Amino acid sequence: MYELEKENLRRFSRYIVQVLRPSYIRVFLTAYLDEESVERILSEEKSSVSSAAQMLLEKMWQLEEAGWFQAFLDTLHNSEYTGLYAAVSKWDFKELEELQPFKRLLDRIEPSITKNMKPRELLAHMSDCITQRECEEIRAVEDQCGCVAASERLVASLRRSDKPWFKILKMALDTCSQKLALQLLELNTDESEKCASDDEESMGTMATVRFEYREEGESDDGLLKSINEISLADRLSEGVVAGVSERAEERKLREYQKELAIAAFSGQNTIICAPTGCGKTIVALAICEHHLKKFPGKAKVVFMATKVEVYEQQYKLFIQHFSKDPDVRVTGVCGEMEVCLRTVVESNDVVVLTPQCLVNALQDGELESLQVFTLLLLDECHNTTGKHPYNNIMNRYLDIKLTSTAHTLPQVVGLTASVGISSFKNQQEAEINICQLCANLDARVISTVTTHIDELRSYVHIPEKDFFEVPPRTSDPFIRIMCNIMSNIEELAKKVYNIETLSPIVNRDYGSQKYEQWIVAVQKGCKLLQLDDPEQERRVCRALFNYTEHLRKYNDALIINEDARTKDALDYLQAFIDQVRAAGYDDTERKLTAFFDAQRDQLQHLATEGQENPKLQELKFILEEEYRNNDQTRTVLFVRTRALADALKKWIDETDSLKFLKPGVLIGRGRRSSQLVGSGMTLTSQKGVLDSFKSSDQNKILIATSVADEGIDIPTCNLVLMYEYVGNVVKMVQVRGRGRAAGSRCFLISSRKERIEKEKQNMQREKIVEKAIASLQSSPEKLQVDLFQKNDKIKRHYMSLSPEKPRAVGSYKLLCAKCEMFACFSHDLRVLKECHHIVLDRSVFQRCATEPHHNPKSFGGITKTQKMYCKECKHDWGIIASYLSIRDLPIVKIDSFVIQNVETLQKQWYRKWRDVTFAMQEVLLNDVMEDLLLVP
Repeated sequence: MYELEKENLRRFSRYIVQVLRPSYIRVFLTAYLDEESVERILSEEKSSVSSAAQMLLEKMWQLEEAGWFQAFLDTLHNSEYTGLYAAVSKWDFKELEELQPFKRLLDRIEPSITKNMKPRELLAHMSDCITQRECEEIRAVEDQCGCVAASERLVASLRRSDKPWFKILKMALDTCSQKLALQLLELNTDESEKCASDDEESMGTMATVRFEYREEGESDDGLLKSINEISLADRLSEGVVAGVSERAEERKLREYQKELAIAAFSGQNTIICAPTGCGKTIVALAICEHHLKKFPGKAKVVFMATKVEVYEQQYKLFIQHFSKDPDVRVTGVCGEMEVCLRTVVESNDVVVLTPQCLVNALQDGELESLQVFTLLLLDECHNTTGKHPYNNIMNRYLDIKLTSTAHTLPQVVGLTASVGISSFKNQQEAEINICQLCANLDARVISTVTTHIDELRSYVHIPEKDFFEVPPRTSDPFIRIMCNIMSNIEELAKKVYNIETLSPIVNRDYGSQKYEQWIVAVQKGCKLLQLDDPEQERRVCRALFNYTEHLRKYNDALIINEDARTKDALDYLQAFIDQVRAAGYDDTERKLTAFFDAQRDQLQHLATEGQENPKLQELKFILEEEYRNNDQTRTVLFVRTRALADALKKWIDETDSLKFLKPGVLIGRGRRSSQLVGSGMTLTSQKGVLDSFKSSDQNKILIATSVADEGIDIPTCNLVLMYEYVGNVVKMVQVRGRGRAAGSRCFLISSRKERIEKEKQNMQREKIVEKAIASLQSSPEKLQVDLFQKNDKIKRHYMSLSPEKPRAVGSYKLLCAKCEMFACFSHDLRVLKECHHIVLDRSVFQRCATEPHHNPKSFGGITKTQKMYCKECKHDWGIIASYLSIRDLPIVKIDSFVIQNVETLQKQWYRKWRDVTFAMQEVLLNDVMEDLLLVP
């Protein structure tokens, strides 16, 4: 049913996605799509309207309900999409095609015209091409953000308009005497009209339009621009050679990009290794497009990105790139979506996804094998080691290759900024590591730029590296007070139980990662502690948990104090103490908070009057100097933790000479890591921060954690600061590559000689890696890929011979990991959708406390409604959720509990559900409904 309509929607999708804004036809969305799909489309619209429109079309292609197509047309008409309504009704998009030259004109002059328009005056004369809803939105933007922002919103509306707006705009500008804007429009009118006539001539005979790749590194902006869209000045400055191609689909890569792609074009498995910012994603798009043309109707391409943030970015690029080709079907899948991957692959030519999605589909048998694909593209392919999903996928690939003679395996192309994986001391060891990576990816070609290195250097600027070794504070009373409190807490803990028998500590290096590891080991020992008296055991475990948790927070505060202000460390502790008082506040916690209260005034004095951190003084000096010399400087400041990112933002905001920088913060999407930071950033928030950083009148500095060093596209900057931020060779190359502007520099600021020495060693190792690559390229026989693969196959076979231990059927208790209060029995647990573990026993609500969830959201039909805590000690147990028509489902997390065998009384603690040793049944909805309340 509706096969013709669906096919036509596919054919003309490029016009529809350029016009349609899904939120404007929300009535249709809610009537014909499920709630989760509607939410996902509307969420995507906040970052990319075209991508959201494409997602809507992909959902419409799957609709079978009678009447949906007419409902779509009716909604378009009622929503004032008169041009699009007419085009879809008749399947005639000629009038929309005629708008294209004028939209391209807007693209070209937007930066100038938006500064010379007064949109509120214009709107009264533009009702024939701007809807009432758009007028209201433009007025609201002007009220909140000013005239320029409203002009940008007006231009965005015109760019997506389905009505003949160009003459209306000219008349409105003339009527309102906005002469400068009108002149900008008229100066380019002749060229636009020429483009329009050229386009009309092209309707019958395939027009010869040549496309040039224009990019700033790997920006989110359009990847392709017609030569007709680029002004003469742009052509000269970019070195674009004028001319007309013989085919509309011809694409032109830079010469060094062609060099990177040539082996992949010939069908060879290849690792493409090139600097950050050189356009590796564009090379990947070119390889993908070449492959699709080489195997028309047969090609199945999958592009994989390691992080959801990067997946969203790359999916958008693929959609934009292929939006003008209705014959290429592109879609995306990430872990948050519930789709049948087999169906997705069958109905699309290119699939962008996160690798775990593919791993899950292969494990579950949803996809029979990797042989359904013809090309695998792996972004950040240096991750193809160990237990990473990339390696899981490639192990399956190699098992097919080595065990079957009749196979049709896909071509494999990996992309990375560096192949300097694992540890190595010399060139020989580096070569071995690179050979291992090549074997893992079944690649016999490492593609680098050698012939066109000068062109590469003209586009990619390697920042100058410098080091600032800063002496630590000469004396710090704050550290002394913290250490005394921690020592007192340890002594109190020893009176309850000799904690050193749980995990001995060689030396008390307070404020270190080593001490943090000792705390973790002690807490694990507490969870498994067994005493003769069960009640005493509960009291001891709860007390030790409280002692060690306070030690952990004081240790965190010392780490913050080392890198930031004493004030920030004190704020961190105060937030923790306030949280303790608001939760289960027992006698042990009263004693512990008394230590803090006794020193609070002195700590407050040190926070306001104490010695300033020398590292912050150095950082302040660097920033002041850089912005004094160049007020257009753009800085990315890398830090190790979210807490430090938050602390440095506050410091900059509160420093008079630096507050003009208006720092933005870019962190990952994970759960909260401290009271200072709050939860991780959403994709929309991340995009907002990056967009703000692009604007010269907004954030001039971006403070980022490791989320920004791999994959995420950061706008061009000319200063990279690494604040105690050191990793391996790959991390060094990626972080340094964020400084893409000419004359950019990279500084490491540290008070630790060993970190500076490690970074200098990384620089030497980078040179070793370059020599190793050159050696392997000149002597391909040294790769020995087959030998590595056979050895790895033997290892995998040996591991497979070790049978998995069957899960026990016996009864186990789940005890609170903090106070050992009984929560439920293992036989009351059920597995929902293979990953959520619910408690059927309704009496669990007598043993837990609940409060509304601060971030209620839905995923996979499950809606979080409340947080779930131990009633005795307020330890976090999980969430309360609803599923389908069933409400109040307790979903528990395993690391919040200790598992005790009912018969032997032996205890175990597990970090992941997959590690538990007892069996659990899949949930049966009939069983659940007998025990749980139904939504009325």
